[in-house]
Amino acid sequence: MKYKDGTDIAPGDILSIDGVYRGKVIASMDTGRYLPGEESWSYLLHSIMVDTDFAGLVYYTHDACDELELLRRP
Repeated sequence: MKYKDGTDIAPGDILSIDGVYRGKVIASMDTGRYLPGEESWSYLLHSIMVDTDFAGLVYYTHDACDELELLRRP
């Protein structure tokens, strides 16, 4: 998945969700990259898993990438 500006979404990214909430990408199933210990999400095969400040873990599909904006990359 990519942000609106075309930048790849990567594990560890801190992002803004709808300009209101925050989250940390823990898994990118599209690229097969995961934060340490988060490889168990690989069965989903596509999209990303985000640890959000409003609902815990949320699975975001490609349709939701317009809601996501990169705030900080480690």
